[in-house]
Amino acid sequence: MKSVFKLAAVAALLCSLTPVHAFQQETHRRIAIDAVNFMKNNPDKTNYKALASGLARAGITVEQFATAMGQGAYDVDDFADTYICGAVTGDCQLAPVWGAAQSIVKYTSYWHFQNHTSGPDVHGNPFGGYNYAKLTVAGDVDNLAASWLVGDYLDDGPGGMKGWFSDNSKYNSYGVTEAHYRHGGYSTPSQYADFEKIPFQPIDNLAQYWFQQFLSSPSLQSLGFVMHSTDLLQPHHTWTTSARNHSGWEQWVNSYYYSQNLNDPALVNAALADFTPLAPNATDIRQLLTQGGTYSYQNGGIVLSSTDQNDRIRVGRQVVPHAIAMMVHVLNRAANRLNS
Repeated sequence: MKSVFKLAAVAALLCSLTPVHAFQQETHRRIAIDAVNFMKNNPDKTNYKALASGLARAGITVEQFATAMGQGAYDVDDFADTYICGAVTGDCQLAPVWGAAQSIVKYTSYWHFQNHTSGPDVHGNPFGGYNYAKLTVAGDVDNLAASWLVGDYLDDGPGGMKGWFSDNSKYNSYGVTEAHYRHGGYSTPSQYADFEKIPFQPIDNLAQYWFQQFLSSPSLQSLGFVMHSTDLLQPHHTWTTSARNHSGWEQWVNSYYYSQNLNDPALVNAALADFTPLAPNATDIRQLLTQGGTYSYQNGGIVLSSTDQNDRIRVGRQVVPHAIAMMVHVLNRAANRLNS
């Protein structure tokens, strides 16, 4: 039961916590726009001509396209698709009561990880998503959430799992959101019965779902949602923790994005070679995205323990150009679909 003692513990932490969005929403927007601009400025190295041609036939300018990509990448953090319900009350909410102003903004953010500290997950993914039981670098925010949500379950619709006193389902997050991100893997509602053991699907599956929607029926919104997969270049999302300088690092990237030239086109150009390009007719982008996650895991871990300016500059000038480059590869493939 959520006691006054637990509320007091939450209050004590709030002063030191700031919102966790992976890369901040504005950073997601900038990365997506910079990927489009890189293509525009480097038509000999990218599939820009095909992109511009497809957009022209649709009556969309490149500038409008870049704006839409940025907005889509931004919007994913605001999805209202993940409700977690109280083990006792059965009441289902989008965020903890302390999350709107601090720390965990919405439960949907738990789909935005790819855990490189652990092996395959129970769903059959080569790398799983957020799972408190398997975190190797959990910190205060992770522990607070697990304590607050112990025994709470993912909303699986009316008639499914319920609290001791009621079933106040508001949205079938298991039957809709989790199903979208499952991609033929193995899942059961019981896997989502206790927050502290829930094996959330990884972010590459989220991006793959929206890319499939784009291939099926091209829209700027669905492709923009794919752009949020740049979370894979945020080291906290591949080391997998909501704590350990998570929010401080994100704020630093947002604050120094331009002054430290984190989006340096020369670095983006070099980063392109660290990815295996997608085939012109590729339908699955997850291997490419995992390459991005592997890079941030191997090169960015210092920012979990260090707030040194030089450490942050070094990592920022590695992971941000790779995030932009990863999106250039995705857009190169998307350009072919716009022309098919």
